[in-house]
Amino acid sequence: MTRSARTAVTANENELLDAARKGDEDAFGRLVGPYRVELHAHCYRMLGSVPDAEDALQDALLSAWRGLPRFEGRSSLRSWFYKIATNACLKAIERRPRRVLPIDYAPAADPHDGPAEPVTESVWLEPYPDEGLGLEGGLLGPDARYEQREGIELAFTAALQHLPARQRAVLILRDVLGFSARETADALETTSVSVDSALQRAHKSVDERLPKQTQQATLRSLGDQALGEVVDRYVAAWERNDVDAVVAMLTEDAWMTMPPLPSWYSGREAIAGFLRGWPLSDEKRWRLVPTSANAQPAFGGYLWDEGTQTFRAHSVEVLTLRGTRIEEVTAFLTAHAFSQFGLPDRIAG
Repeated sequence: MTRSARTAVTANENELLDAARKGDEDAFGRLVGPYRVELHAHCYRMLGSVPDAEDALQDALLSAWRGLPRFEGRSSLRSWFYKIATNACLKAIERRPRRVLPIDYAPAADPHDGPAEPVTESVWLEPYPDEGLGLEGGLLGPDARYEQREGIELAFTAALQHLPARQRAVLILRDVLGFSARETADALETTSVSVDSALQRAHKSVDERLPKQTQQATLRSLGDQALGEVVDRYVAAWERNDVDAVVAMLTEDAWMTMPPLPSWYSGREAIAGFLRGWPLSDEKRWRLVPTSANAQPAFGGYLWDEGTQTFRAHSVEVLTLRGTRIEEVTAFLTAHAFSQFGLPDRIAG
């Protein structure tokens, strides 16, 4: 962006800010608009839940609207919005348990026992409907360590949830958003020294939980054609209940989880036993609709319902790849999430 363009943006922001301070809600909406997508993703990274992220963002925007007279312009408007959103998330975290995946909740299950009863409390990480939201790749700042889309991958989001809340905020602000230590300290009302210390501790914890290669790097190395072939093979195998074909696509140490069920299965043999006994048993019929979740290949899974003679929304399945093989299948059994992905509740047979 040229200097003249930056000046124009700043001038326009100042005009909108003046109008918003006088009670113009439309001006406030236009002021927030360029930041809404990245603020929503920020709240999701902090909270691991789309509904919680939406609630926190709404609380933050209401606080920003009410606090406009106190904005003195000593920081950028973007930094000010992030400060308010971060603190809204920190308050939300105080009110509820952290969100995890089943692998962090219970040991691997025996496929012969069948899946356990669902745990319905708000303890599960939820999928993020990134497709169509406009969340770009690349770094948000020169000091950022992770690309925007890397910062919503399942493994990264899950690793974040294991951090204490303020360490989580520091790592996101510094490494995903590229804020300086001073800006981060201002957002959290602490010192740069404390920020650097928290970041060092957060790195140690998160790095222990992350794979060697991000999904974005894996997807780039595959290319669109090879990824499309993986997606097509998976859909075809699942829709014809071909357990052997699905299992052949897995890595030897693959695992399968299905929140809100605490049961999860580790290794190709265990996954095969579970698939044969339950989701891909002879009486089940499926349709899979490709989509994207957490910047990874995903599917809306629809199960045949004899009563309505339609395929009804059942699960959002997210694939984690290692090369052309599937390392993890995370099937979120949350039919209510389909609307967030722009998917219908049911499809014709």
